[in-house]
Amino acid sequence: MFTVTVTDTHDETDSIKVLRLVRSDGTALAPYPAGAHIDVTGPTGITRPYSLCGPPHDTGAYTIAVKREADSRGGSQALHDKAEPGSELTVGTPRQLFSLAPDAAAHHLVAAGIGITPLLAMAYELHGRAAEFTLHYVARSRADAAFAALLEESAFTARVVRHFGLGRQAVMSALTAELTALPTNAHVYTCGPYDFMTYVRELAARGLPEERIHSELFQAGEPSDASGAFEVELDTGEVYFVPPGKSIAEVLEENGVPLETSCREGICGTCVLRVTEGEPDHRDHCLTAKEKAAGDQIAACVSRAKSARLVVELW
Repeated sequence: MFTVTVTDTHDETDSIKVLRLVRSDGTALAPYPAGAHIDVTGPTGITRPYSLCGPPHDTGAYTIAVKREADSRGGSQALHDKAEPGSELTVGTPRQLFSLAPDAAAHHLVAAGIGITPLLAMAYELHGRAAEFTLHYVARSRADAAFAALLEESAFTARVVRHFGLGRQAVMSALTAELTALPTNAHVYTCGPYDFMTYVRELAARGLPEERIHSELFQAGEPSDASGAFEVELDTGEVYFVPPGKSIAEVLEENGVPLETSCREGICGTCVLRVTEGEPDHRDHCLTAKEKAAGDQIAACVSRAKSARLVVELW
């Protein structure tokens, strides 16, 4: 983690605020691939992940967009109300859980609402390398669409398909026509509300294998049942009991075991631990199907165990 200074803010919509961040010590920022995010610790000390939505080649500053959530626990609300030019925040280095496939013949980006943020960075990168892509953007209206003006003026505006104010049925019909007849060497990337992404994934799966469909959650779906007790053993030998209703992360923290967490919803991947023994019960949205099948990782904030004990490595 390191300190950054807010150099500029503006409201993209009534609920979405954009912040531009530079290193407070004046040094260059680390480069990042499109789709990456950073953990941001706001004025109230709450840490949340935010996608980097500026051009990936711009290492002079990081750009994030923050949606004020109605049920905010203090993270997004504090950034909206207290982060102004001159404010200092603590952030982590970019982390990649949502990436462009290098072998795709065509890329289809499908965003809804604040889900435009990682896909905007992908559009910048794809345009820069003259790759074949289309960006579909769904919003209730143009006024609710972050970066609407930027997309209209961008060099790749001809590749942007806007679905603004069309209503659910019209959007579903348009996406069905676009996503159910893709060539098998295409890849689909989606970000937005949970139900929206589920629908996009189902459409794309009619013609594409699962490994060609990619998504990133900003908000988890319905919480999984947390029943079933088990033990977690650390690679240093300590064993802790994880009761129903408590996560691995909570138990470790209660026992003074340092563990980095962020979203607490199984979305960001911050708390993923290596599993050396036992069978995880995956309930996260950050590991891929292949990673879950391998059984050697677990998201400690939400996932549990099918076996009586899990042995994990902290570092």
